[in-house]
Amino acid sequence: MEEGFRLWANPSSPHAEGRKARAALEDARERIKAALGWNGELIFTSGASEALWIALNRAKVERRIVSAVEHDAVFRAAPDAEVVPVTDGEVNPETLSNSAGALAAVQYVNSETGTNLMPYVQSKLAESVRDGGGQLLVDCSQSAGKIALPEADMLVVSAHKFGGPIGIGALLVRDFNLIDPVGGHERGYRQGTENLPGAMGMAAALEAGGLDSWATTVEQHFDFKNALFSHGEVIAPGSQCSHIFAVAHPTLSAQALLIRLDAMGFAVSAGSACSSGTLKKSRVLDAFGVPDDVAARTIRVSLGWSTTPEELERFAAAWASLC
Repeated sequence: MEEGFRLWANPSSPHAEGRKARAALEDARERIKAALGWNGELIFTSGASEALWIALNRAKVERRIVSAVEHDAVFRAAPDAEVVPVTDGEVNPETLSNSAGALAAVQYVNSETGTNLMPYVQSKLAESVRDGGGQLLVDCSQSAGKIALPEADMLVVSAHKFGGPIGIGALLVRDFNLIDPVGGHERGYRQGTENLPGAMGMAAALEAGGLDSWATTVEQHFDFKNALFSHGEVIAPGSQCSHIFAVAHPTLSAQALLIRLDAMGFAVSAGSACSSGTLKKSRVLDAFGVPDDVAARTIRVSLGWSTTPEELERFAAAWASLC
């Protein structure tokens, strides 16, 4: 990122300094695609929310279909979308079989519970949507850099979720012909000057981490989860990833837990970080069928690339002391 800040010019400028910045930007783009194993196009954005907005509003489709547990950014971008339920923590491919002329949006890993919405049916889901005449958009904000990308027409990634800088993300598109340009930068598909230092930091973070490195880190978390879940109620609809999970305290409210754990030096949330400031019941937990009284006592715990075994042990002990 420091190198990117020294390249001060706008990557779209035709002069020598602009061309130097453009070369660095395109190098970062190719490095990110290689690290993610993506062979299509990549549009840099300010993060996942903007990438979702572009996909949901510029896709060449007649309607939008979304799962009931998508991130709030999806519902803000497509408030008139058709909503399909989740059953046992998964999206049934049959619910998307009638997707003619539609863009279907499904999270890969849910941001509040860590549920993998496409654990065994990801290829069937993409096949069902395409056979039905639609396109599949997968929000990979919580999985990119940790789990291999699923099959889809468009995918969304966010750098700070895998250790990169805040304020940079991308929309991965199988083919530019799937979306209408808006004018401006990124070949006309995104307005606003590209964040060159952010793009370079995003590439560096992916290369520094990688799926193998993350898998090793996750192995250290299993015993921690078992210790934590021996106190309280696990909120685990369907298949689970190993870096996000939700757990309900026997008696304390989520807000009380946030305050107490914060005083102990731990940062957790009630719901996704984008909506944890509200006292309303989580829309996502409701869609997963979690009872109101349990949802009111549920917190979200997430683990990052820098989380150490010692920190996990301290948190498990703190949680046990509160139970």
